[in-house]
Amino acid sequence: MGTAKTTEGSAGGSVLHLSAWREMLAYILPYRKLVITGGILSTIGSLIGLVQPVVTKDLVDSLERDETVAGSLLLLTAAVLLGAVITAIGSYLLGRSAESVVRDSRHGLVGRILRLRIPQTSRFPPGDLMSRVTADTTLLREVASQALVDSGRGLLMLIAILVMMFLMDPVLVLVTVGVLVFAGLLIGLVVPFFSRYNEHVQRALGEISNTLERSLGAFRMIKASGSEPQEEAKAVAATTTAWKYGVRLAGLNGLVGAGAVLAIHVSFLAVLGIGGARVATGEIQIGTLVAFLLYLFYLFEPVGSLLEAASNFSAGVASVRRIREVQQLDVEPKPESELARVSEGNGFGSGETARTGPASLEFQEVVFRYPGTTPVVHHGVSIDIPPGGITALVGPSGAGKSTVFALLERFYEPDSGRILLDGHDIRDWPLHQLRAAIGYVEQDAPVLAGTLRENLLIGVPHADDADIDRVLRRTRLDQLVSRLPAGVDTTVGHRGNTLSGGERQRVAVARALLRRPRLLLLDEVTSQLDAVNELALRDAIAEAGRELTVVVVAHRLSTVVQADRIVVMDGGLVRAVGTHGELVGADPLYRELATTQLLVPKESGAPEDERATTR
Repeated sequence: MGTAKTTEGSAGGSVLHLSAWREMLAYILPYRKLVITGGILSTIGSLIGLVQPVVTKDLVDSLERDETVAGSLLLLTAAVLLGAVITAIGSYLLGRSAESVVRDSRHGLVGRILRLRIPQTSRFPPGDLMSRVTADTTLLREVASQALVDSGRGLLMLIAILVMMFLMDPVLVLVTVGVLVFAGLLIGLVVPFFSRYNEHVQRALGEISNTLERSLGAFRMIKASGSEPQEEAKAVAATTTAWKYGVRLAGLNGLVGAGAVLAIHVSFLAVLGIGGARVATGEIQIGTLVAFLLYLFYLFEPVGSLLEAASNFSAGVASVRRIREVQQLDVEPKPESELARVSEGNGFGSGETARTGPASLEFQEVVFRYPGTTPVVHHGVSIDIPPGGITALVGPSGAGKSTVFALLERFYEPDSGRILLDGHDIRDWPLHQLRAAIGYVEQDAPVLAGTLRENLLIGVPHADDADIDRVLRRTRLDQLVSRLPAGVDTTVGHRGNTLSGGERQRVAVARALLRRPRLLLLDEVTSQLDAVNELALRDAIAEAGRELTVVVVAHRLSTVVQADRIVVMDGGLVRAVGTHGELVGADPLYRELATTQLLVPKESGAPEDERATTR
């Protein structure tokens, strides 16, 4: 059993290596002409160098015969210069192709990460994903520029040198090959460890990036709580892991390099002893021995190239494995692929999505649980929201209110039931057109690093100044902008940390309004506003309700009373729908929520267990 398992694991490892090699070659394939040309030129430059021992042999023989050596020296100089020029051109072409491979891999990886489905983002921390885009793709550079060419060139050079040596003296070649084969077998035992250690190093680098990304994202909290030592300890642990496996890699490189050098030197001593004896007996000339020894030292380059290529390939395999983990994650479809689906009749046409005016919305017996979790969040939720006006979703924490928005944006798919927008199942909408019809403001109202203008133009890059001024006035941000040193072109810091919480919320609302949506989703947007700004934003919401459909999740009942309809949710179900006045008298849970917000007095005649009996 144990043997079978080991064999199976070895086979699986071989398959993974072959797959990784194929993927590495796939990255290089678009630039194969550059790689081949650069490789040929680099090889030619190296092969020209093989002329030097032959010329040196003639030079030594000429000196023995007291003949002039000017021609030999001139030929030697020309060979050196020509080889250097050709090698330089080849190296440039290889470097250009390598940078192109890194660029393409980063473009593809960034695009895929940005199109990941929301449930997939929990598979890897953000810092680790960043490391895969930066550090892991960088390792492909060496594979594309050197490893592939070096392995081919090194093998060709090795064969060429051995042929030249064989033509000079077959006996000495057999001595040299015997020593090199023995050393190669010993070195081959440690080469498989390169890939394993490189993968450990890359994972540790990803953990370092993740720790720093998390700490910088909550920098003020880290400092306020005095938790710098704990965060530093996590980063130190990751750096220690990277150091440990980096040291092991250095040891392997040293061992392999020393083994190669030792093999060459042992070969040199063996050739020197045996060759000297053959010179003494007159079997070969002294010039032949000198040229043979020069060729022997020329073996350093191809042997070193092959060993370095093996190391780089191992690093590339580890890198490709980590990149492949991201490429195997589920992503959302690109707009062009969805438009093709529509044109083939697998969804309703683009003309259907060109509507204007408020959108209608309907949930039909929607059941949903978050992936990887057991509790059901929605137990058959049914909501019917007509076009226009303001609909408020209220209920205790965990009732499933914000999940309504997540399902509408198709961040997640319901387990059963249907969600209709304008009478069409949202799964039939091209995703980019669905989201274009919706303005969504999250509860934490994220603001990105950059200028205020850049934040407002996210998703609407072609909006003009008149549009920006309009939404600034509606969200009462015009007064803030007038105080900023560069107006809307003022930078707002990392994650908008130069703005207050209320200002960030209003920026998010302005950004959503700038999209001119037909459906506006607001997730507790007044939670961080003072009374004056809350009143101003409520006015903006009321104005929006006259132009489009507004759905707001609210814990402040002061936001709710202006709603045209209120949906009371509890335990993943819709328990009541009505206006504020209707629900205060008809629904105990709503009355309790209203009472705790000091909107209405608690009715003394209501039994204490009324809510429990009605749920």
